[in-house]
Amino acid sequence: MPALVPLAAIDPLLVESLLDAVFGAERRARTAYRIRAGMQPLPALSFAALDAQDYLAAIIQCWPVALTDGNGRAHPLVMVGPVAVMPSRQGEGFGKALITTALAAADLAAGTGAALPQVLIGDAAYYGAWGFSAAATGGWSCPGPWEPERLLARCATPAILPHAGMLGPWPGAGAGAEANAQQG
Repeated sequence: MPALVPLAAIDPLLVESLLDAVFGAERRARTAYRIRAGMQPLPALSFAALDAQDYLAAIIQCWPVALTDGNGRAHPLVMVGPVAVMPSRQGEGFGKALITTALAAADLAAGTGAALPQVLIGDAAYYGAWGFSAAATGGWSCPGPWEPERLLARCATPAILPHAGMLGPWPGAGAGAEANAQQG
């Protein structure tokens, strides 16, 4: 079983090295980076997995984003990912442990209220185990190329999600995220 720790406890250079190893140096050109541009990861929902020798094996980050509808109203969401597991450690359960932990933390943070809906870009066959699907995202757009069947959402009450809109940074979270980054 991996040791899971807050991502903030890990040297950012190690995190960047892991992301480069998993996604390549051109990863910042991906659509997911455009969606969360200018945001900071949510510390309470972002974790690292350490192996038995306390080496960084995997990470998960969650971000404040929004779906802006046709009326210009921003609907807050949490973008899950990247989920990054060192290539040599894939298949050992690190990713599943991190996803389960991050989603449980999101649900717990919501208390008795409903957790913010979550969105990610990934394989429905894999992420469906946690309730993610493309059922509600057919009319959503992204600021860059994406495959509609890979844009997945998880929401306790999908009827609250707008049928159409553009994914992007969560305007209401920007100032708070910047202030937290400056304090940390």
